[in-house]
Amino acid sequence: MNHPLRCGCGHLQGTVSHPEAVNRGVCYCRDCQAYAHFLGRPGDILDAMGGTDVIATQPRYVSFTQGLDALVCMSLTDKGMLRWYARCCNTPIGNTGRGAGMPFVGLVHSCLEGSSTSMESSFGPVRMRINMKHAKGQPQGMPASTFFSVLRFMASLARARLSGGHKHTPFFDVEKGSPIVPPQVLTRAEWERVMRAV
Repeated sequence: MNHPLRCGCGHLQGTVSHPEAVNRGVCYCRDCQAYAHFLGRPGDILDAMGGTDVIATQPRYVSFTQGLDALVCMSLTDKGMLRWYARCCNTPIGNTGRGAGMPFVGLVHSCLEGSSTSMESSFGPVRMRINMKHAKGQPQGMPASTFFSVLRFMASLARARLSGGHKHTPFFDVEKGSPIVPPQVLTRAEWERVMRAV
């Protein structure tokens, strides 16, 4: 079963396959919070404690069926994660490393909601909470579930790397070793502005 992926205005659309192979968690880190402010949509992206609901999967399971011209990426710093979004409506899509070598993408819940198929029915419940020291409150920890979820997912990434699965990604030109669009890296002033908003 595939789960629909779409931006808020519907210009960018696609699917996520193999929903059983994902890890679902909430990240409370300051960078994820700053990213929501960069997009101007903290109320849509962050929960009451500043967390972002993320579906961790492999890029080879993500496909875009229309609107790829709207897919762009940014980075908070020149060494930070690439954060992909739809420029047509500033809907966050997902976070990747800076190259195709790490077969990982953390899909943000905003692009996975709004269809007749719920996130719970496709991906199950939240199984981990990370970077809780940056939360705006006291989220309930899930230490055992987080440990086993991370362990299982890291094993799947290792298998993908060994099998060559990392070479199938809609976010990178694997032959060139570069993202399909040049990332926008924030200036120091831009970075300070979004971090102050957190």
